[in-house]
Amino acid sequence: MALLTDPGAGSGKIIQFLLKWERPLCFCLYVSGIVWILLLALPIFNDINNYFSENALLPGLVTKESNLEQIAKQYYVHLLHEMKRYPDNMPYTWLLATLNQLHLDVFTHNFTLIYPFQEQEFTGQNIYGIMRAPRAASTEAIVISVPFRPINSIYLDTAPSVALLLAFAKFCRRQKYWAKDIVFLITEHEQLGIQAWLDAYHGVTSGTEGILVSGDLSGRAGSIQTAINLELHSMKEKNMYIYLILSLYKYVEGLNGRLPNLDLFNLAQNMIAKEGIRQSFQRRFDVKYKNKFKNWWYHFKTLLMMITTQASGIPTGNHGLFHRFGIEAITLEGFEKAGQQSSGGNIYQVGRIVESIVRSLNNLLERFHQSFFFYLLPSTDTYISIGLYIRSLVLIIAGIFVKAFSMWQRLQVSTAVENKTSTAEEYKKSTTVKRPKNDGFDIGVITSEILWAHICGIVIATSPFALTYFGRKTNFRTEDSIYFGFMAITVLTLMWPLYSRRQMKYKNAALVCVIVLIELGTILMCIAMHNFSLALLIAVVYVPAILAITPQQRSTKFRKIISSLWILLHPFMISSIIVICYTYVHFSTDPFLLILFRGYRAAKQAFVFSIIDSVIYGNWLYNVIVSTMLPIWLLFWNILCSKSSVHS
Repeated sequence: MALLTDPGAGSGKIIQFLLKWERPLCFCLYVSGIVWILLLALPIFNDINNYFSENALLPGLVTKESNLEQIAKQYYVHLLHEMKRYPDNMPYTWLLATLNQLHLDVFTHNFTLIYPFQEQEFTGQNIYGIMRAPRAASTEAIVISVPFRPINSIYLDTAPSVALLLAFAKFCRRQKYWAKDIVFLITEHEQLGIQAWLDAYHGVTSGTEGILVSGDLSGRAGSIQTAINLELHSMKEKNMYIYLILSLYKYVEGLNGRLPNLDLFNLAQNMIAKEGIRQSFQRRFDVKYKNKFKNWWYHFKTLLMMITTQASGIPTGNHGLFHRFGIEAITLEGFEKAGQQSSGGNIYQVGRIVESIVRSLNNLLERFHQSFFFYLLPSTDTYISIGLYIRSLVLIIAGIFVKAFSMWQRLQVSTAVENKTSTAEEYKKSTTVKRPKNDGFDIGVITSEILWAHICGIVIATSPFALTYFGRKTNFRTEDSIYFGFMAITVLTLMWPLYSRRQMKYKNAALVCVIVLIELGTILMCIAMHNFSLALLIAVVYVPAILAITPQQRSTKFRKIISSLWILLHPFMISSIIVICYTYVHFSTDPFLLILFRGYRAAKQAFVFSIIDSVIYGNWLYNVIVSTMLPIWLLFWNILCSKSSVHS
């Protein structure tokens, strides 16, 4: 078998076919990947009803005993009175006293956030009570958490969630069948509180050292197996709907796109259905249309919403921060919706749902492991497994590798021809002066080109701290310092190849292109193993333009078009465009200039939030884009701007 480095290896029929039909084949592979994504919303691809792989759950086989309605309402009235006394803070004293009255092991947890850009300190406090398992030795635990929001909070009220948690804690204290500890956790400052508590519980630091100081815990339960996060916004008996969120605010995504085990999602979905409450996913109810196209379009929009949400890597709720510790978690969100009086659920039904889920989790003999951890959901009762959806990304990435392989084969053939020609000329000439061969690759030039691009990406990734430091000296706000700093960096990256006006040998430029193509394909596959949606969106956006980039000696109109398009695909540019488009979707009725202004402000805040999420929670969206995609963009931009001195 011939080696890839063998000049004669390109004479096979398959290789000749690839060299001849490279561009049509790459185009067909890309289109096939897009078509495959569209087909995923068809019933033939996702008509797999959700089922339970873990038999130990025994869902719905117990007699429900809870009746939390009256108790929850009493707690709710008292809590509202305390919240009015402390409109900006958590009523610590009342919560501690109430949990102590339930005979739980009650503890407080203090944490501190040192704001990374202005060195300001913010403090917070979590309250949690532990009900020790009467039938076990505190080796395992279940967490029920609620994010507390004061009256003056800009977010939806969660006082009903706190009332339901206290009522359920009172119910659990009377039962003797619990085989796991149950931790009732009330956190402050949204996701900061739950992240600090989890870090302190496991004795680790998830983000950058010295930013979120989690402190120590006075009391611990067993190893946490699962968690349920409650976010109920209404205590009315009618018109309250339950929404499932599997890691991220109101959808099903967690930190860095992680998802809980499918069995846990199916358990919650099954228990909600048994109580007759209408359920939804991505805030979209399950709707069945007789028209096949409408039915497909509705499910495809739901699927697309999950993909875009998961790609951001931002948790949709507090449950999304449990996943990195191997803890399966979901969020139940209920809120009042006017005009939908049927299929509603009161607090009595919601309490029975929580009881059913917790009692099923109490039956577990081991951690969730049998069902899927990688899936997509076009509706609440169907799923798409990784074996189906990964093929779309593989088809798109295959075009990248086909292009890289074809360019490498052409380089091998051209090198062999040049070697034969130079050998014949040297044989004919009888001169004593031997000229060095100039038909190889300049390894030093190629290595420095790739190395400097990646060093540039790493330097830019760490630049926000320097940008904000100089911004404070000139009285710039944090978002202005970062946004305008990135804008200046973008201009420099655009002007640098144009200013240098370098000429590269065709072989050097082609080899750089081959290396970067392989790097991009490998990075996308690695990202897909953790966050498929992010890898898919990057591939869909960048691959068409990359397939059209080749080293050339002359500038053509098509090359100028590709260069203009490539400028728009700069990570800074494409991020700003996405935020502006997102703003337009949500404020489409506003004047165009107002939409642009809103989008401009939102883009500045988005850059700051992405960096903060990176240093506090360990969200690697910012690091992936700046440290990997930006160097790849720079290398292709250099290829577009450089003129090949020798074209073989």
